Amino acid sequence: MGRRAPGDRLHHPGMKEATLRQLLASVRDGQVDVSAAVLQLKSLPFEDVGYATVDHNRALRSGVPEVIFAQGKTPEQIVGIARRLIASDQVVLITRLDAESASFAIQELPGLRYAEAARVATFGHEMIVPLEIRPVAVVTAGTSDIPVAEEAIETLSMIGIPFERVYDVGVAGLHRLLARVERLREASALICVAGMEGALPSVVGGLVAVPVVAVPTSTGYGAALGGLAALMGMLTSCASGVTVVNIDNGFGAAMAVARMVMSQAKAV
Repeated sequence: MGRRAPGDRLHHPGMKEATLRQLLASVRDGQVDVSAAVLQLKSLPFEDVGYATVDHNRALRSGVPEVIFAQGKTPEQIVGIARRLIASDQVVLITRLDAESASFAIQELPGLRYAEAARVATFGHEMIVPLEIRPVAVVTAGTSDIPVAEEAIETLSMIGIPFERVYDVGVAGLHRLLARVERLREASALICVAGMEGALPSVVGGLVAVPVVAVPTSTGYGAALGGLAALMGMLTSCASGVTVVNIDNGFGAAMAVARMVMSQAKAV
């Protein structure tokens, strides 16, 4: 199961609701006057910074703060959005961040952590409190699929969802997967990452009863068509109920799983 090092300062994104509750309680108890509270609340719905409209209320609505998609943005824009989220006491998750932009962002935002393999940067104010659920298993067909899997893991980690890595167990050596079936059955959900023909989620989906979210990757020779072959294979899976996200979308898979397991946790 994935764990943060003791020195990492991260917190669960639900802290935004706790911050709002604390503010309202302070007004009720006379510790904060109404004008000061209004000043703090002004940035809650959204904030127009010219090149972006930063959604400060997303954590209150969906449990997860706004995420910055770095591709296509300048380093200055990325830092500007992140700085506004940090100022409003939210965790920051930046996806598809290249090394050059990451270097600039780290200089501008002390405390930002960069996971190069995942191309993800994160920032938090306090330690994340993991949800008390069984880990999500993140499974890859091959080693080449790991960067997409790591994007999913970074996303799960920032939401506070425990995880377990099960890497390089593709159908080219099915015995590797079968040796780990019991571990997979004990997971709360599976994220299954595969390129080439994308067969792994179909096999896994026939072996476990837990939710399976499939991620096609752009790994593969010419006829793999940059992940399109894997995508089509997963969409036409003969294992019932397998959910499929877009090509190389580890973030999207983690968010889909988060909706599933967080709703389960609330129901308990």
